[in-house]
Amino acid sequence: MSIARFSPFELLLLKSRSQVDTATLLLLAWVLVHRQHVSEGQRRRRLAQVTAQFRHGHELGPVMSIAHSQDLQAIQLAAEVVRKECGTERCLSVIHQAITVATDDGELSLANHYILRFLADLLSVAPMTLNTLFKELTGIPLTTPEDPSRDVYWQTHDPDYHARKAREAEAAERQHQQANARAEQQQRKKQQRHQQKQQKQQEKQQRQEQARQAREHEQQRQREQTRQQEQQRQQQQRERAEREQQRRSRQQDSYHQDSYHQDSSHQERRNRQQRASPPPPDRTTRALSVLGLTPGATRIEVRHAYRRMAQLHHPDRFYSESEHQVALASARFQRIKNAYDYLMQTY
Repeated sequence: MSIARFSPFELLLLKSRSQVDTATLLLLAWVLVHRQHVSEGQRRRRLAQVTAQFRHGHELGPVMSIAHSQDLQAIQLAAEVVRKECGTERCLSVIHQAITVATDDGELSLANHYILRFLADLLSVAPMTLNTLFKELTGIPLTTPEDPSRDVYWQTHDPDYHARKAREAEAAERQHQQANARAEQQQRKKQQRHQQKQQKQQEKQQRQEQARQAREHEQQRQREQTRQQEQQRQQQQRERAEREQQRRSRQQDSYHQDSYHQDSSHQERRNRQQRASPPPPDRTTRALSVLGLTPGATRIEVRHAYRRMAQLHHPDRFYSESEHQVALASARFQRIKNAYDYLMQTY
């Protein structure tokens, strides 16, 4: 088995000539390191004096180091070695020696109050037996140790206790007030930042609202402008339509007048011809007369005359006139159509 697996105290036991003496040495050293107002040199000299008859065969330095390290596992192992290897007499002897080194100066430290009771428990020594041994060696009973966690202990052992407590309480109060002041200041700063953030958000919303209203106003203005332009365009179209209508009306009036004059002249010529000679009785002559032609006209002349007369007398050219005028135009156009159809069949 590797030596590195053992603790310092276990290695010390392996090297010792008497494990019981080494174990007892550690228990007594643990009591000595808790003596008050004693130097390290005095502790070692007192330990060497008490254990002068021991047969451990090693230096005291390693034992004192283990005792200072507060290695409870080593303390328990030492007590177990003593309890198993020795009888009750040796356990009582160890407790006797521990009480002796703990009360050399007549004062038992608070730590040793607990250590003696702990050692007695580890070595199976009854508390009553411990109290009896302690009274026989010191002349005073082993009282219950004071509790350092209570204010009464420090009021007795520390005259400046109340003043220190007051200073500590005052310092704690100042720290508490400073902490509260810092917290309030941080809260105010936080509120200010929050207010500034809200104000910025409100300003941003106001700018956005103003921009939205400006866009809506611009859109409304553009729609109004577009509507006005559309109205102007429609008005211009109506004006152009009216002018065109007036122009067409003037043209139609002029055409009607020209047609009337032409009809009058044709009628006058026909009257003169009729007066000069009797009218021809055949239908062909009447059809040619409707188209404004004389007997002997060719088929091409009939077609050209029909196209010219149809353009002049078509009813669509008289849609703006009165119903009477439209009816007259339709009748004239029908006569022209009938004459043309008859001549195309005859020629």
